[in-house]
Amino acid sequence: MTIPNTIQITPELVASHGLKPDEYDRILQLIGREPTFTELGIFSAMWNEHCSYKSSKKWLKTLPTKGPRVIQGPGENAGVVDIDDGDCVVFKMESHNHPSYIEPYQGAATGVGGILRDVFTMGARPVAAMNALRFGAPDHPKTRHLVSGVVAGVGGYGNSFGVPTVGGEVEFDARYNGNILVNAFAAGLAKSNAIFLSEAKGVGLPVVYLGAKTGRDGVGGATMASAEFDESIEEKRPTVQVGDPFTEKCLLEACLELMQTGAVIAIQDMGAAGLTCSAVEMGAKGDLGIELDLDKVPVREERMTAYEMMLSESQERMLMVLEPSKEDVAKAIFVKWGLDFAIVGYTTDDLRFRIIHQGEEVANLPIKELGDQAPEYDRPWVEPKTPAPLAADAVPEADVADALVKLVGSPNNSSRRWVYEQYDTLIQGNSLQLPGGDAGVVRVDTHPKKALAFSSDVTPRYVEADPFEGGKQAVAECWRNITATGALPLAATDNLNFGNPERPEIMGQFVFAIKGIGEACKALDFPIVSGNVSLYNETNGQAILPTPTIAGVGLLKDWSKMARIRFAAQGEAILLCGAPGNWGSHLGQSVYLRDILGRVEGPAPHVDLAHEKKVGDFVRALITDGVATAVHDCSSGGLGLAIAEMAIASGIGAKLTQLNDENPIATFFGEDQGRYVVTIREEDLDMVLDRAKEAGIFAPFIGRTGGNAVVLGEARPVAIEELRSAYESWFPRYMEGSIA
Repeated sequence: MTIPNTIQITPELVASHGLKPDEYDRILQLIGREPTFTELGIFSAMWNEHCSYKSSKKWLKTLPTKGPRVIQGPGENAGVVDIDDGDCVVFKMESHNHPSYIEPYQGAATGVGGILRDVFTMGARPVAAMNALRFGAPDHPKTRHLVSGVVAGVGGYGNSFGVPTVGGEVEFDARYNGNILVNAFAAGLAKSNAIFLSEAKGVGLPVVYLGAKTGRDGVGGATMASAEFDESIEEKRPTVQVGDPFTEKCLLEACLELMQTGAVIAIQDMGAAGLTCSAVEMGAKGDLGIELDLDKVPVREERMTAYEMMLSESQERMLMVLEPSKEDVAKAIFVKWGLDFAIVGYTTDDLRFRIIHQGEEVANLPIKELGDQAPEYDRPWVEPKTPAPLAADAVPEADVADALVKLVGSPNNSSRRWVYEQYDTLIQGNSLQLPGGDAGVVRVDTHPKKALAFSSDVTPRYVEADPFEGGKQAVAECWRNITATGALPLAATDNLNFGNPERPEIMGQFVFAIKGIGEACKALDFPIVSGNVSLYNETNGQAILPTPTIAGVGLLKDWSKMARIRFAAQGEAILLCGAPGNWGSHLGQSVYLRDILGRVEGPAPHVDLAHEKKVGDFVRALITDGVATAVHDCSSGGLGLAIAEMAIASGIGAKLTQLNDENPIATFFGEDQGRYVVTIREEDLDMVLDRAKEAGIFAPFIGRTGGNAVVLGEARPVAIEELRSAYESWFPRYMEGSIA
C-alpha cells in the first residue's frame, strides 16, 4: 500500500513536531514506511507528553485509585464516586497552562470549557467549578495583564455556561514569571447506573461528530503544551483555541437529552489533539479500528487540509459511536439545539486508523500503537536534597501584631474577593458557602439534606524543599479543608505541574512528590480517581515551582450541620485541636519567613498522616454532633492568620493567651500540620476536653472570642477593621495599578 505524500519529512520537521529521533525510528518500524504529513501530525499528537503521559505513566501506576466508593477511576474522561442513594459525583482537574500564558482570556476560558466537557461526557450535569491559578511576581511587567485576562476568561466562560465557581487558589511567585499555571476543576452529578464511557463497541457502527464546526484554531495545541517556552512564544499564539460557552451550554443539554434515548454506545470529548485523540482513544479502548471521512466533517473554514482537521482543537465538539436504529432521534435532538450532527465514519474490526480526505486515503495506521502503546519512559532521576534545619536563633523576635497586619495584607495571604466576585458563585441556587472559607459546598438538589464539599490545595514551597513531605501535605491540606466543613472526604483528582522531566533533578521532584501523594492518599482513604500531568513548565531553562495540585470531594449527609470559618458568637471557647505540646513552632518554609523576612529556607513541615486522620475524624465528629460552632484549618500563616481570617469573616474578635515560653513568632506563625481552630460554647468545654483526652488528642483551650480586636498573647490588640482593611485592599489596589 502506498499513500501519496506531498510534503517531505525531514529531521527538522520531525523535531518541530516534538518527536525525538528514536521515536521517529519507532514510527518507521511500526508502519514500515515513511509517514505522510498527516500521519506525522497524528503521531505527534498521540505521542506527546500531554496526551501519552510517557514520562509519568510509570509513576502514576503507583497511586491508589480504588476504594469502596470508587465507580470509575483514572482512564476515562473523569472519575466517578458513589455518594449514596443511587447518585454519584463525576469530577476531574486539568491544566491549561501554556495556552493561558500565550493568550490569557481564551486560554483560561477554554480550560474551563474543556473540563466541563470531560464531566458531562460521562453523563453528569456540572454543578461546581474551581480553579487553581499561579502567576509570576506582582511586580513583573506581565503579571497584572495575565491576572486580568485569566480571571476574565474563567468568569466569562463559567458564568455564561451557568456553573458556580465555588473555590480555588490564586498565588504569586517569581518562579511563575515565564510560565503561569491555570488548573481547572469541574464536578457534576449523575445516576450511578447511567455513566457513559468512551470505549467503542461493535463493528460497522456509525461514528458521529457532534457540536460546533471545526476551524484552524488550536492546531498543534497538545504538542505545544508538551514543550518548554523560549523566545518564539509569540509565534505559538495560533495554537490557542477559541471558546464559545453558549454553544457549550447547548451541547450539554443536547448530550444529556441524547443520553436518555439509548442512542449512545460510546462518547468522547474532543479535547487535546481534537478529532485524532478522541477517535484513537475510542477505538483503541474497544479493540476496534476507526475509519473517518474528513469530507463529512462540518467545517467553518475553507480549504482545510487533513492535517489541520485532524489536529484542530476547536472547542465544543464531541465524537460518538451511535446505535444505528436511533440515528433519526439523535439527529433531531442536535438540530433542535442548533448543533452539527454528522456521521463521519465507522468502527471496523481491523485495528487500523484510516483517514479519507478528498477521496484519498491520507492515513492508515495501527490504532493500538497510537493509543495505549505510546512510548513509556523511565526517566533518570536523582533524590532531592532537603534543606538543613533552621538554627535556633534563625528567626529574630519581632512585633507580633505588626507582623499579623503585614501578613494579612500581603500578595499571597490577602483576600481573593477581587477574583471571585467576577465569578458567578450562586448560579443554580445550590451553593451553601461563598468562596473564602476552607471549602466550597454545594447542595445535592435531588436530596433534602445531602451536600458536597470541594477544595483545591498545594503548597509549592514545601514541595520544592521536600517533594515527599510536600506531596503528603498537599493531600492532607485538601483532606483537612473538606473535613473542616464537616464533610467526609471521599476521593481526589490531581494536577501535577512540573518542569522538564528530562532533567534528573526535576524528575526526582516528580517521583518523590508522587510517593508522598500516594502515601497520604492511602493513609487518609482518599484515592485518586482522575487527573492530569503537565510537564515542561519552564521558560529558557527556568522551571516553575513543583506544583502538584490536589482537588478533592467530600460528602455532607446533612448540610444543616455544616461548619464555617467565621466565629459564631461572642464569648465562645477557642481550642487548637491537634496541637503539639507547644501549640506549634515550625517556621521552616513559612510565609512568615518569606513575606516578613524575605527568606525561603529551612525544611518543610512534617506531615504525620496517622495524626492527620485521628484529629480530622475527631473534629468532624464535633461538627456532626453540633458541638463545634466554627472551624478553620491551620495552614499558611499558622495560628495567627487562621484566627485573623475567622475574625474578619465574622466581625467578632478573639483573645489568645501565650501558654508557653517559646518565641511568640513561632507560636503564632509556625506552620505545623494537622491542626484546626475550633470554637465551642463555654458550657461544652469540659465535655470536649474530656473527649479529646479520651481520643488521645491534644486540644488545648487557647482563648475566647469577643470584642472587636484580635489579641495574640502579649501583643497589642489589632482592631478587626485594621485587619479587614489590610486584608481586602491589596488585590483591588494592585489591579488598579496603585501598588506594584
